[in-house]
Amino acid sequence: MSFRLPPYHWWRTVFYLIPAITVYTVVLGTLSIGSSLFEHSGRFAHWCARTWSRLILVTTGVRVEVSGLERLDRERAYVFVANHQSIYDIPIVFWSLPYQIRIIAKASLGRFPFLGWHLSRTGHILVDRRHPNRAAIFGRASRLMREGLSLIVFPEGTRSRDGRVAPFKGGSFYLALEAGLPVVPIAIVGSRHVMLKGRLATSPGRVKLIVHEPIDTTGLSGNPRAARAFAARVREVIAPAAESDVAAPAA
Repeated sequence: MSFRLPPYHWWRTVFYLIPAITVYTVVLGTLSIGSSLFEHSGRFAHWCARTWSRLILVTTGVRVEVSGLERLDRERAYVFVANHQSIYDIPIVFWSLPYQIRIIAKASLGRFPFLGWHLSRTGHILVDRRHPNRAAIFGRASRLMREGLSLIVFPEGTRSRDGRVAPFKGGSFYLALEAGLPVVPIAIVGSRHVMLKGRLATSPGRVKLIVHEPIDTTGLSGNPRAARAFAARVREVIAPAAESDVAAPAA
């Protein structure tokens, strides 16, 4: 799949995209936060998040081609694991996966007005990576999964600039292994072209989201060595598809 970035029109970003996205975030963020006072399951808030995601994708001209959903059972909870190329990965995942999803993400996202407040109040798990409270994280995530909710993690820990998939951090997999939940590898292809890391402007384009076969974790140990080995195994599934648009190095 090939991509071509359109010319950068600063006026389009400043006078159209930023105001539109701000309105979506304020309106739907307010509805989401307000609903958390009355509806504690977070399901209406998830509807707000999916609607926000769809509006952002349509407004910025991003089309997502999804494949592999037929591999999943709509009645099960999963731990979805994806590579990370762009901040657009969050709206891409929320709109493309028809599941009640909660994010395990870095605590700094909680500082964003409306978006951060939405995440904090509606069941998402924000983690201080310098001082993680593993017991609290595990307890909260386990409670979400007992309620039939799925989780999404980006185990690289940061966004890729060139599309290559960095090593996966084993700590992201402790929860799935301890809980015995199936892990679903997801490859996101081309999202970095929509919004380059370090650049405010967005570009219209096509993105692929490929859902791979779920991996059964029943009976697997959650100790650090096993988690690291499992992380490498999941990366081996995701990387070939996620890097399919990365140019081969010159000989």
